[in-house]
Amino acid sequence: MKLSFRQRLFLYFAILFTVFTIGIAILEHSREKLFKTEALEEKLDVYTDILQAAIPNKSQNFENDIKAFQSVLPSDLRITIISLEGKVLYDNTVKDFLAMENHSNRIEIKLALQNGKGTDIRESVSNHHPYLYYAKKNAENYIRVALPYNIQLRQFLKADNLFLYFLLVLFLLSIFFIHRITLQFGASIKKLRNFALHPTNNNAQFNEDELGEIGERIAENYRLLDANKKSLSLEKQKLLQHIHISQEGICFVSSLKKVEFHNSLFIQYLNQLTDKPKANPEAIFEDYVFSPLHQFILNENENYFESQIKSHGKVFALKANIFDDKSFEIILTDITQQEKTKQLKQEMTGNIAHELRTPITSIRGYLETVLEQPLTEQNKQHFIQQAYLQTLNLSELIKDMSIIAKMEEAPNSFEFEKVNIEKLLERILDEENIALTKKNIHLNWQLPNNITINGNPSLLNSIFRNLIENSIRYAGENININISVFNEDNDYYYFSFYDTGIGVENEEYLNRLFERFYRVQEGRTRDTGGSGLGLSIVKNAILFHKGTITAKNRKDGGLEFIFNLHK
Repeated sequence: MKLSFRQRLFLYFAILFTVFTIGIAILEHSREKLFKTEALEEKLDVYTDILQAAIPNKSQNFENDIKAFQSVLPSDLRITIISLEGKVLYDNTVKDFLAMENHSNRIEIKLALQNGKGTDIRESVSNHHPYLYYAKKNAENYIRVALPYNIQLRQFLKADNLFLYFLLVLFLLSIFFIHRITLQFGASIKKLRNFALHPTNNNAQFNEDELGEIGERIAENYRLLDANKKSLSLEKQKLLQHIHISQEGICFVSSLKKVEFHNSLFIQYLNQLTDKPKANPEAIFEDYVFSPLHQFILNENENYFESQIKSHGKVFALKANIFDDKSFEIILTDITQQEKTKQLKQEMTGNIAHELRTPITSIRGYLETVLEQPLTEQNKQHFIQQAYLQTLNLSELIKDMSIIAKMEEAPNSFEFEKVNIEKLLERILDEENIALTKKNIHLNWQLPNNITINGNPSLLNSIFRNLIENSIRYAGENININISVFNEDNDYYYFSFYDTGIGVENEEYLNRLFERFYRVQEGRTRDTGGSGLGLSIVKNAILFHKGTITAKNRKDGGLEFIFNLHK
């Protein structure tokens, strides 16, 4: 049976007080008996002194000498005179005392020989009565007196029981108070134990004592700790969820280079950079591709590392961050697309500078001629007119660049509405009629009745307008432009836009028609007009409407665009 803490505590204190009480009782009993024995020995010593005074030196008639003092001595006092050699010279209780055995081996005689006096309690060999013997040595002999060790003497030497009764009552009171104290203390401990076993119990009540205060403080600290633990657990779940859905490959490594956590994207990126597939993320510490990282880890003076790794046509950003406990994180990010975008932006910046340079140079040249050269009114008007046309080209270029930037950076700013495609084409035909007539171009369409698309009117207008203007500029004269819907499903309309013009001579250029500022004829000037962004706007506007577009040369001549638009 397992005892409770309170029971063990009570048992320990009870045993301690019991041993303490018994020790005091034994000590007091021994001391009281010793005091009474010493008092009795002092009385016996007085008797021996009286007898010594009564016996003359070298006397042989001990009986007559002693009788003179018999009245002052106890009647039951046994008197024995023993020579220094141990021979009994006189004994008042034995008639034939001269025949008694030598007493030199008696304990009280031995003690008297050593210390001058000695005592012993034993049964007499001569008369078989128990006695308390007391012997004292003098110059001539040993004088030994003895009192019968009877009931009276035993009662005299027995310790007083009153002290034992008092000690017993004190012991019982102590046990009672120990019981009460341990009961209260055990109750507090039990409440602390119950709280420790069931900490979620918010109804825990503690005693109003020091242990109760400790329990209340522990309970309060636990509630704070539990709240912080839940908060940390929630934040950990958020962090892990973020890491798993992150577009970065993340790996956490201990100070001993043991991987503690990694997401699946880290393994995926690791295998894209290494020559052989790896399932263990610790392979990053072995492959030569990550040599700069290995050197950084060995360098204890730096805590942050960042570089780029190019391998197998991919570009990755590699970052490492060492924490205070010498553990660290490694982050791999696929920046191939960002690098391509960066390169594209650099190319676009160069293209824009190139495209702006031509009209600005022309405008500057025309205006300098007007300002510095003596011209006729007619020539002035001609140069001013040319400068004005170049400003129109600049305006068109800026407008087209604005449309592309808006589609890339703020696509949510375009509002959607129902757009009737046939009415849209009628407006474009009306606006482009002069240019079409000038080159004898006929625009035709075959569309389903009341065809509508839920899209942005401005971007849908840009799609068809730029395709038509591209044919007007580059397809040639005396041609036809045809627009039709050749297929339809629940989600899309599938369009065909073609002209019967000259097409693209080298079909390798077809896939590049939608690049910004790309020209099939690199040496072509801006005599045909346009910003060089028209087909790029077409492609981005179609992508914005969840569609795709391709270009091809027609078998019968001309260029055809196949695209679809989400309804």
